[in-house]
Amino acid sequence: MPPIIATQNLTRHFNRGRVKALQNVSLTVAPGKIFGLLGPNGAGKTTFIKILLGLQRADSGNATMFGISVANPGARTRVGYLPENHRFPEFLSGAALLDYCGRLSGMKDKAERLKRAELLLKRVKMWEWRDTRTKKYSKGMLQRLGIAQALLHDPELIILDEPTDGVDPIGRKEIRDLLVELKAQGKTVFINSHLLSEVEMICDEVAILNKGMLLRQGTVQELTISDQRYRLQASVKDAELMQQIRARASFAEANNGHLDLVVSGPEPLNEIIDLLRQHRTLIQAIIPHRQTLEESFFQTIQGTETTDFNMVFSAAEAKNSEGKS
Repeated sequence: MPPIIATQNLTRHFNRGRVKALQNVSLTVAPGKIFGLLGPNGAGKTTFIKILLGLQRADSGNATMFGISVANPGARTRVGYLPENHRFPEFLSGAALLDYCGRLSGMKDKAERLKRAELLLKRVKMWEWRDTRTKKYSKGMLQRLGIAQALLHDPELIILDEPTDGVDPIGRKEIRDLLVELKAQGKTVFINSHLLSEVEMICDEVAILNKGMLLRQGTVQELTISDQRYRLQASVKDAELMQQIRARASFAEANNGHLDLVVSGPEPLNEIIDLLRQHRTLIQAIIPHRQTLEESFFQTIQGTETTDFNMVFSAAEAKNSEGKS
């Protein structure tokens, strides 16, 4: 099976080449995955989506969906789309809007449209508002309705541009659960989002764009792994011992019974462990540090590395405690 989305050297410029929205972007999205496209404002995320959907043309390079050129309208019939800052006709109710969108999507059977609309309105918790005009909907309600319209014709690929924008925490959890359900059904979900914690929780793979360039692509695990940072639960009070440890680490700090380290690999780590044992220092735990997606994102964008271990590990431990409670 071909990739659901594949681009090769996709390039798009504006203002006679002065604004480089996309620069030779090549990425692939495998079937049945939840894929997150990340980047700061102006990175080129929305331009990328618009090219996939035929709303803009690339200056060079090529893009396919389902192995079909995006220039072929047939590829788009298999896609559901929720744009950012979408607007619906305010005189239509939620149910009427979905019926209208169903007709636009080629759903000719009215009974089937009504059945799908009822199913989806109930799934996104909007059934009780089905006869209310959309002008009375809140931002979060409009997002829920937008997701329902994107799913109406049962597409194979769902492209969502900021799907949880304006949605409260409970609503975000419900949307995450829905996206995981879609993946379990074999659908592919492509998300453009600035909420990195949301992306980290549900995405199988992510790509990071900045200034039109693809900086990284990989699984969430690949982008967040950091095998050179460790926290040792050990109390080090001997200044001379601490000096020997620092000689073997690029960063070392003792704080409140913890020894935080950045080392170049397993060999210096083992040397430090041997030193602690020679000084009869009890090592209660060795905890490798895994970056959050947010840390990896900023490190990629800015080219810097966080060394504030107290902040990093406190956040990680708090998250672990929440997961256990």
